[in-house]
Amino acid sequence: MSSLRFKVVDEAFNRKADPVQIPSERPEKYYGRQVFNRQKMFEYLPADTFEALTSAIDNKQPLPRNVADSVAEGMKRWAIENGARHYTHWFQPLTETTAEKHDGFVEHDGKGGVVENFNGKLLVQQEPDASSFPNGGIRNTFEARGYSAWDISSPAFLLDNTLCIPTIFISYTGDSLDYKTPLLRALNSVDRAATAIARLFDPQVSHVTSYLGWEQEYFLVDEALYSARPDLMLTGRTLMGHESAKNQQLDDHYFGAIPSRVEAFMLDLEIECHKLGIPAKTRHNEVAPNQFELAPIFEETNLANDHNLLLMSIMGEVARRHHFRVLLHEKPFAGINGSGKHNNWSLGTDRGVLLFAPGKTAKDNLQFITFVVNVMAAVHRHNALLKASISSATNAHRLGANEAPPAIISIFTGSQLADILHRIESTSNSELTDLASKEGLQLNVSQIPEIMLDNTDRNRTSPFAFTGNRFEFRAVGSSANCASAMIALNAAVAEQLTEFKAAVDARIAQGETLRNALLEEIRRLIRSSRPIHFDGNGYSEEWKAEAAERGLDCETSVPRIFDAYLRPSSIEMFRSTGVMSEVELAARNEVKWEMYTKKVQIEARVLGDLALNHVLPVAIRYQSILLDNVAKIRNIFNSEKADSLSQGEIETIQQISTHCKAIKESVEQMVEARRQANHIPSEREKAIAYHDTVVPRMDTIRYHIDKLELMVDNEMWPLPKYRELLFIR
Repeated sequence: MSSLRFKVVDEAFNRKADPVQIPSERPEKYYGRQVFNRQKMFEYLPADTFEALTSAIDNKQPLPRNVADSVAEGMKRWAIENGARHYTHWFQPLTETTAEKHDGFVEHDGKGGVVENFNGKLLVQQEPDASSFPNGGIRNTFEARGYSAWDISSPAFLLDNTLCIPTIFISYTGDSLDYKTPLLRALNSVDRAATAIARLFDPQVSHVTSYLGWEQEYFLVDEALYSARPDLMLTGRTLMGHESAKNQQLDDHYFGAIPSRVEAFMLDLEIECHKLGIPAKTRHNEVAPNQFELAPIFEETNLANDHNLLLMSIMGEVARRHHFRVLLHEKPFAGINGSGKHNNWSLGTDRGVLLFAPGKTAKDNLQFITFVVNVMAAVHRHNALLKASISSATNAHRLGANEAPPAIISIFTGSQLADILHRIESTSNSELTDLASKEGLQLNVSQIPEIMLDNTDRNRTSPFAFTGNRFEFRAVGSSANCASAMIALNAAVAEQLTEFKAAVDARIAQGETLRNALLEEIRRLIRSSRPIHFDGNGYSEEWKAEAAERGLDCETSVPRIFDAYLRPSSIEMFRSTGVMSEVELAARNEVKWEMYTKKVQIEARVLGDLALNHVLPVAIRYQSILLDNVAKIRNIFNSEKADSLSQGEIETIQQISTHCKAIKESVEQMVEARRQANHIPSEREKAIAYHDTVVPRMDTIRYHIDKLELMVDNEMWPLPKYRELLFIR
C-alpha cells in the first residue's frame, strides 16, 4: 500500500480554507500603497523634481542626471518610512523570470557607525554580475560585467522589505541581455510610426501608446499532492498519468462556483495585487478542473508586462500561504485544456482615440480601417516570426490541443469586418460608403434592455483574433514573458506602418488626394494579406492543408520555428525599427535553443528516474503478487480448472511484462539519444536532435506507464493520480 500517497490525498481533501487578512478599507484606499506612483512622487519630491520626472515620463525623454539625486532621496525616504531595508534593480534576464540583487541602504558614517544612504548614482545604474545569465555567446564567460539602468516609465515598488526599481539589463558592450530593453525600443518604434499615420487624421496627435491586457490562466494543486509528484516539482507538469474518467467533458467547471479554498486564495492575491498597483479585475474558473484565470484592466504595454511578471512572482508566495502550488506550465495535465496568457493588444493616441475601434464618422472609420489592415499585413508578412515569439518547449504541448490555437498564425476578423474589407477591395473609391457602426439587437425578452452587437464574434481557434477594438494574441503561453510576443508584434507593425506612410506620401506627391492614396494602399494590403485571413475552424485538418497552400508557416518543431528570427526579413525588420541588432538576435536564438534543450533534458531525466525507480518496482511487485496467486491456484485445483481460474491474471501478468519491457528499453534508448545529442556542438542542431529523438521516446515511455497505472493495484501505485490532483475542494 502506498501510504504516502493516501496520506497526502487525505490531507488535501480535508484541508479547509484559511482565513484572509482583509483590509478594513475599500480597495481604492489601499490601491498602490506599495508603489512609488505619482501621488507618492508629489508628496515626497520637491516640486521642480516632480515636474522634471513626470515630464520626462510623459514625453518619453531621458531624465536629466542632476535630477536623479533628488528623486533618489525622496524615494528612499518613502521606502524607509514603509519598512524597507534594502533596494534592488529588478530586471528581466533571458530566463523568462525576473532577477534581483539586494543591497542595504547602510553606508559607513566615518565614526564607527552607519547611515542609510541612497543617491542618484545608485538609483540610475547598477552593475549586477552578468556571468551566470543566458547570453547566447554575446560575451565570453570571463567578461562578467553587466549594467542595469532605471526605467523611469515603470514605477518603483515595495516587495516585503525591499525597494524594487524596474530596470533594463545590458552587457558591457551595450547589447541587450533582457526582455525590457528591446520591448521599450519596439514601443518607441511603433509610437513613432503610428503617430505619423494618426497625424494624417488628426494633426494634434503627439504620441501613440501600445496597450496590453493579459489574461493569466493557471492551475492550483494542493501542496501536499504537489510534493508527492517529483515531475510537478521539477518540471511543472505531469510526465505521466492516465486521464481521469471525469475531467472537463461536462463543461461544469467553466465559470462555475469557485471553491472556498480557491476563493480565499484569489481574494488574498487580489489584495496583494492592488497594493502593488496591479489592476486585477476579473477572476473565474476556467475550462479544466482546478484551472482558473485572473485578468486586469488594460495598461500601457511596458507597465502591463512588468505587472504580469510581478503577479507570477507573488502568486507562488500567496498560494503557499493557502497550502497550494501554482502551476504556470502551459500543459501540466494531458487530456485537458492547457493554460495560455491571451495578450489583448491595442493602440491609442494621446487624444483618447483607440485606433482599432470603429468611429462615428467616415474619417474615423477610414483611420480604423487603415490601422487594422496594416496590422493584418504585418502579421501576414511576419507570421513565422510571431509564431516563433510564442514558441517554447512548454507551449509546444499546448498549441493545437484542447481549445488552444494551432501552431499556424492566422487572423480572425468576424463577418462584419470581413464584409467591409471585401467591399473596400472590390468597390471604387467614389462608391464606398461609411463603415457600419455597432448595431442594436432587440432581444424581445422582458427586463432585458437592448444590447449592442460587437463588430465581431469570437473565435477560440484563432491564434490572432480581432475582437471589436483590439487584437487578441491567444497563442501566448501562460508561463511566458509577454514581452517576447509584444516585441515581435509592435516591431512588425512599426515596420509596416512606416512603409505604408512612405507609400501614401509617394502617391500624394504624384497628385492623389489623401483619401484616395489611403484607399489605394489599403486595397493593395487587403489583397496581399488575404492568406492570413481565416474565420473558420483552426482545429480542422483541412485548415492545415489550406494554410500550407496559402504559404503560411506550418512548422511544428519548436527548434526549427526559432529559425524565423534569423530570416533576412526578420533581421531587416528588427534593424530598421531599431529594436535589435543581428548580433542580439543571433544571441537570443542561441539562448532559445539552449533553453529548449535543457528543459527537455530535465524532463527526460526526471521521467527516466520515475520510470525505473518508482513505476517499474511497483509494477514488478504487483506482478509478483499475481504470480504467487496463480501458483497457489495451481496448487489447489487441477490444471484445467486452474487454467480457467487464472486466465485473467496470466493475461495481466503478460501485459505487465510487455509494458515493463517496453519502458526499460525506451528509457535506455532515450538515455542513448540524449548522450548522442549532448555531443553536438551546435545549439540549434542539439535542440533539433532532442526534439526528433528524445521527445518521441518520452511519449512512448508515458504511454506504457499510463497503461500500467490502470493495471496495478490502486493501493500500490506510488504517485497521486489525476482524479486526486484535479478535484480538490
